Amino acid sequence: MPGKPSILTDEQRQQLAAAVEAGPDPDRDGVVRWRLVDLAVWVKCTFGVTISRTTVGRELRAMGFRKLSARPQHHAQDPDAIKAFKENFPDVVRDIRVQNGSPPIEIWFQDEARVGQKNKITRRWAKRGTRPRAPKDQRTQWAYIFGAICPAAGSVMPWVDTHAMAEHLKLISTEVAPGAHAILIVDQAGWHTTSKLEVPETITLLPLPPRSPELNPVENVWQYIRDNWLSNRVFASYDDIVANCCEAWNTLIKDPDCMTSIGSRN
Repeated sequence: MPGKPSILTDEQRQQLAAAVEAGPDPDRDGVVRWRLVDLAVWVKCTFGVTISRTTVGRELRAMGFRKLSARPQHHAQDPDAIKAFKENFPDVVRDIRVQNGSPPIEIWFQDEARVGQKNKITRRWAKRGTRPRAPKDQRTQWAYIFGAICPAAGSVMPWVDTHAMAEHLKLISTEVAPGAHAILIVDQAGWHTTSKLEVPETITLLPLPPRSPELNPVENVWQYIRDNWLSNRVFASYDDIVANCCEAWNTLIKDPDCMTSIGSRN
């Protein structure tokens, strides 16, 4: 016997998916994030179809949606600059390659992360209805992880400045394959763009558009490291911070498949 016909048509599903991806308008929809109950109301108002929250959730999962943590987006971000960076990237890489004698090119991404005693608390598994607890320190000692991927180069510094960046570039240059040239994609922090920064001959820095950290997969590396090894704990001292940062980075680079999964971009 045929099953129960679907409540929503394919066209209605496409409109629902578009509404979810666009997000609600706080003034029009009265909420700042979609809940299943809100989407059920949206379906009723848009299509005149009554649908339960359970059915909305089933429809969203069938279309590949999951409830994920959102990342911050700078209010002054320039979408046109991001689009231009992506579209021009192949030409920029070609020009850098030609300028350096047409060697093999490696694409690297670099960033820094501050890790300190005022730490992050992550989500954790717990029984429904309970409120799990985790240690939370309020002290303010910290260190910085300088990280670059392709395949991996990392260092831990007590501060972030031009000297620290120069030392990191030296480390990255030792990882570039013999005869190759590295294009190192960085944000526009002052210690990345200053003329005082000594850049090895085997590296060319390529700055990202302003306020666009989502173009840098090292941001995802920091999230992975924090969620798995550095959050939900109290660091006894600066030396303890450094030791745990080093252990977290070294643990990650022992798993190249994981690093590739996190860092891959089209």
